[in-house]
Amino acid sequence: MVDTTSTVNNSSITPTTASFDKKTANQADIAVTMTLNGNTLSSVKNGTATLVSGTDYTISGTAVTIKKSYLAAQSVGTTTLTFNFSAGTAATLAVSIVDTTSTTSGSFKIQMYSGTTTASSNTINPRIKIINTGTTAISMANVKLRYYYTADATTSQAFWCDWSHVGSTNVTGTFVTMATAKTNADTYLEIGFTSAAGSLAAGDSAEIQIRFARSDWSNYNQSNDYSFSTTGSSYADWTKMTGYISGTLQWGIEP
Repeated sequence: MVDTTSTVNNSSITPTTASFDKKTANQADIAVTMTLNGNTLSSVKNGTATLVSGTDYTISGTAVTIKKSYLAAQSVGTTTLTFNFSAGTAATLAVSIVDTTSTTSGSFKIQMYSGTTTASSNTINPRIKIINTGTTAISMANVKLRYYYTADATTSQAFWCDWSHVGSTNVTGTFVTMATAKTNADTYLEIGFTSAAGSLAAGDSAEIQIRFARSDWSNYNQSNDYSFSTTGSSYADWTKMTGYISGTLQWGIEP
């Protein structure tokens, strides 16, 4: 007997991550391109709320434009928009919502590469650069960075800062188990700075070379770590590490 059941092809979207600044002068629509594979877009949702076509977004052929007016109304953090199609699985767009309206706290971006790029390693050692993209100095004591990964074990872990422009002894590391595990992340290392780290002037950058490992030196599987980069030679903008000033997200996309 011949199986006449048709194959369902999943649709996809590009990009799957984006960022939006609530500062009025920086607000911009987000353009998304759909690869429909024979399907049609049935809805775009933010959680259980359905976005309104023509108001919150527009469609032209395979192009969807998420309107800046809608994005500006969202809270700082990560807004995940789900694209549902007539058949197949849904696709998601993770939008990092930031607000650089206040220039008193400054703003920055994170660049990173991995010191060890092998999937299996007993040490995770990201190389990190913070760049002040604002117009005022940033007090490093107000800055937190998060590297997300899967712990893969319950063994205790240790943190070291090998070198930094702000002084290795002025860099701290705290391991945090996430209340709700996400894809490729159930733990994050939160990197902080003491008051002795001083400030980062507008336009300046600071490098941080860190390592962390399990107390028994058993291997991590880096291939399923959210913040891991297979790039191991030069700095590049990296949105899978997040940065905060006084608890407010300034850079990156949370998992």
